Amino acid sequence: MASTPGARRVGVLGGTFDPVHIGHLRGALEVAEMFGLDEVRLVPNFRPPHRETPHSSAQDRLAMVRLAVQDLPPLTVDARELERDRPSYTVETLESLRSEMGADVQLFLIVGWDAFCGLPGWHRWDELLDHCHMLVMQRPDADSEAPEALRDLLAARSVSDPQAMSGSAGQISFAWQAPLGVSATRIRQFLASGRSVRFLVPDTVLAYINAHGLYRASN
Repeated sequence: MASTPGARRVGVLGGTFDPVHIGHLRGALEVAEMFGLDEVRLVPNFRPPHRETPHSSAQDRLAMVRLAVQDLPPLTVDARELERDRPSYTVETLESLRSEMGADVQLFLIVGWDAFCGLPGWHRWDELLDHCHMLVMQRPDADSEAPEALRDLLAARSVSDPQAMSGSAGQISFAWQAPLGVSATRIRQFLASGRSVRFLVPDTVLAYINAHGLYRASN
């Protein structure tokens, strides 16, 4: 299905954002610029099925993401997974977005290489491309092969040039991205030990963390 000329292009980037940091924000901005996306929605997970329970509450994580993107168009926040109050399944989020946006909008699910290789363990993973395209961000050191369960899918659905992805859903493409050397785990460790995380998170997020005493050793 060919896409409608001038169709809206929306990226979807999920995560616990525990806390949101400059790696998330810089990566999302780069994707928006590289692929001409009109919007990139950061979607905080309520309770991701494949990861540990977040250290801070859904309310705190949502507040921090909203503070982080308030002056960063085209980044926005989508709180629908937090409103479900149960484990977050990406396919359900995509179904909901597609229902709201209609058939012509190009949806792009943004995932890292590690997450992509883990797709066969996701809930209804074989239905994801019914609702979106997939942009896989590879690190320079991501030289491992995709698991066998994904090889037929890649053979049938991959597009070498991300700019050539057509239609509203159904294709996979890869792009190289050099990530910043920062992680939420490291930030939480720094905070728990009393070290500064200035410049690893936006100042507004740091102010929120300090005001609410998040990630301290007693938490």
